[in-house]
Amino acid sequence: MRKSIAISLLFFLSSTYVGLTFAAETAGLDTAAIEQLTGAKGSYNEKEKVFKVSAPRTDLKLIIAGVKMIPALGLTSWAAFIPAKDGVMVMGDTVLLESQVAPVMTTALENGLEVTALHNHFFYDSPKVMFMHIGGHGEQNKLARAVGAVFAKIKETSTTNVARPAVNIDPAQTSLDPKKVESIVGAKGDLKDGVFKITLGRTSHMHGIDVGNAMGVNTWAAFAGTDSQAVVDGDFVVLESELQPVLMALRHADIEVVAIHNHMTDEEPRMVFLHYWGIGSTDKLAHGLKAALNQTTL
Repeated sequence: MRKSIAISLLFFLSSTYVGLTFAAETAGLDTAAIEQLTGAKGSYNEKEKVFKVSAPRTDLKLIIAGVKMIPALGLTSWAAFIPAKDGVMVMGDTVLLESQVAPVMTTALENGLEVTALHNHFFYDSPKVMFMHIGGHGEQNKLARAVGAVFAKIKETSTTNVARPAVNIDPAQTSLDPKKVESIVGAKGDLKDGVFKITLGRTSHMHGIDVGNAMGVNTWAAFAGTDSQAVVDGDFVVLESELQPVLMALRHADIEVVAIHNHMTDEEPRMVFLHYWGIGSTDKLAHGLKAALNQTTL
């Protein structure tokens, strides 16, 4: 009898200790609140003190070179939370169809998250999928709610039949007014082969050498079409501190961001490159680019 009581007492104390230890390890993270606000289930990594929620893209019918892709092969959106000195930090990745990138990016930015990268993970995928990385730092519930808004937007747009945007533009028929674009953007450009292009160089430093415009450290915009219906595509080179406001300005102008990545390594200051694409009047597109340029020190 005494032996049975002793064993029961030992089990109770052990269970209590484990419970207290888990509570201590998750101090600073309300995992139940994170799951509720993100709408996703998570798991706690005791070693790294990280709580990670996942949202597998089970809705995608993706084929890559004949391979049927499932979430376990890299089609899961996720967000990981870790305690920080004045709140928490979150990092994550989202799996998006091309048509979902613009609305999901806007949702992330407007809810206070940072968008830190946008790129592909595969070749030959059908339908095409992109991966958008997110991050943030601050109060736990605010960030969890923002992640929840992103996950909700993914679900909302996953069933939307979005037609591929298309316009009838041939650079050989370009008739837009370059001076109008120059006046709005505040920079000179050149018209060649039906494409009006503005290039603005920046300078960085790597391997003991100054690298600038001629080495590809530049922001550029290429226009074609008419003043009423034009296309613009190009590249922004920005400091890390400029990335989020530039993204916000472009999205407010309905200009799509199609890639965010680095072109160099070991450069100082650190530079980030983002590629964009927009369709509309030259007036609207040029004003959108100007708004984004105003967020930089160019």
